[in-house]
Amino acid sequence: MTAEERRLAEAQARTAHWRRWGPYLSERQWGTVREDYSPHGTAWDYFPHDHARSRAYRWGEDGLLGISDNHQRLCFALALWNEKDPILKERVFGLTGSQGNHGEDVKDYYFYLDSTPTHSYMKGLYKYPQGEFPYAWLVEENQRRGRRDSEFELVDTGSSRRIATSTSSPSTRREPPTTF
Repeated sequence: MTAEERRLAEAQARTAHWRRWGPYLSERQWGTVREDYSPHGTAWDYFPHDHARSRAYRWGEDGLLGISDNHQRLCFALALWNEKDPILKERVFGLTGSQGNHGEDVKDYYFYLDSTPTHSYMKGLYKYPQGEFPYAWLVEENQRRGRRDSEFELVDTGSSRRIATSTSSPSTRREPPTTF
């Protein structure tokens, strides 16, 4: 029996809480229907990305390659800054339904690379432009384009030539949590 098979057996028998922590944190909470307090049911327009850094969520949380406990009482995620952006990079950037020429769309590049079933090991990759992130350009160009045009992506801005790779392994080896 492998170490991971032992952890899975412990989780099944509930002798260890291996599934208490994991990649349960949403990549994007802003603009979702759960956070819609608009008078006319227009969640995407009511809560755009620009509001996300200064508003509290009621029904969840978000973050870059984040982890949380299984109830999202405690959440951890990356916060990056390239010394060029006016804000910390704490969540994925995306367009609302009315901003994108094909509707709602996330423009960041992030990947979940590996994980064991118990999340005792996880690995992710986020590609962050080292120049200023082109927030306004992405919004303006996608609004300008029609439905028959292709989406204007981060790679189309030339920012991909200056991308730093951040590999995150939030948990490489850990013991099971005993209490919370």
